[in-house]
Amino acid sequence: MRRFARSAAAFVALGLVLYAAVYGAAEWLVYRTGDANPFYKIATLPERRVDWVILGASHAMPLDFAEFNATMERETDKRIVNLAATGAGVLYNRFVLEQFLESHEAGAVLFVLDSFSFYDRQWNEGRFSDVKLIRRTPLSGSLARRLLAYGLAHGVPLTAALDYLSGFSKINNEERFERDVWEGEAKFERVFRFSQVQDRQRIAYLYPFEQVDAATFERYWAQFADFVAFAKARGLGLVVVKTPIPAHIGAMIPGEADFDARVAAFLAAQGVPFHDFSGVGNDTSYFFDTDHLNRKGLTLFFEQRLKPILAGIPAPAAPRP
Repeated sequence: MRRFARSAAAFVALGLVLYAAVYGAAEWLVYRTGDANPFYKIATLPERRVDWVILGASHAMPLDFAEFNATMERETDKRIVNLAATGAGVLYNRFVLEQFLESHEAGAVLFVLDSFSFYDRQWNEGRFSDVKLIRRTPLSGSLARRLLAYGLAHGVPLTAALDYLSGFSKINNEERFERDVWEGEAKFERVFRFSQVQDRQRIAYLYPFEQVDAATFERYWAQFADFVAFAKARGLGLVVVKTPIPAHIGAMIPGEADFDARVAAFLAAQGVPFHDFSGVGNDTSYFFDTDHLNRKGLTLFFEQRLKPILAGIPAPAAPRP
């Protein structure tokens, strides 16, 4: 039995050493191929302080395609870091901002708002379990602790923390040698040919419900309110925007007018600027798919709308008396 125990222990030890070596190699590849992942950007950001942090889902991501972020920095004379992620709702963006502020400072936050993220768990708690995000996220003790804390406080699945800590998704990443970019970046220069079928598919994907689940909406609305309060408590300026989308796509989004009215009223009461640009600069030739701006559209949007905002840093908001 002692011989068996020694053999078993040696086998386990060898297995752990091999696993650690593979884990180390996978972690090295995260840094070699990193690009879009917000936590990779935080881990590799050389400056301690930036002027703007951009948060949001995929509508914010083209602002960091190719050299566009560098163009914005040059045109505004501001240091900007884009930490948006595909499908990221308020809860995930709050997590990203907290992690950023643990090691860095910012003057203000530009939050690109999308209503779809208020209607479904998959855009909030579910984003933490997305292997496409986990396998590109560098290992960090503070991030692991925060992930566990979010599990207790916000119901983030424990499996997300286990996957992150074990490195399982990194080790088994079939795209480990490929650069971490969203596929939309490859389409940045194109002009989309719209079709009713694709339009309906896109809306059905983002808004699959026949009727809004009021309890779910209120849950994520409360998280949005907490996000605003958190930014203000940390002394950050905050600006909330909606990016241009084609008029016919906007008309297909259920309950969007009511959503916009509620956001506008709430942010006005909080003293937070809100700019709804969804209906401006939205010619169909300005998009590389159903609702994401191509280079031509984004350039126009930046020059006419975003540049004046980014050129100045808003003071931390205060409630109206």
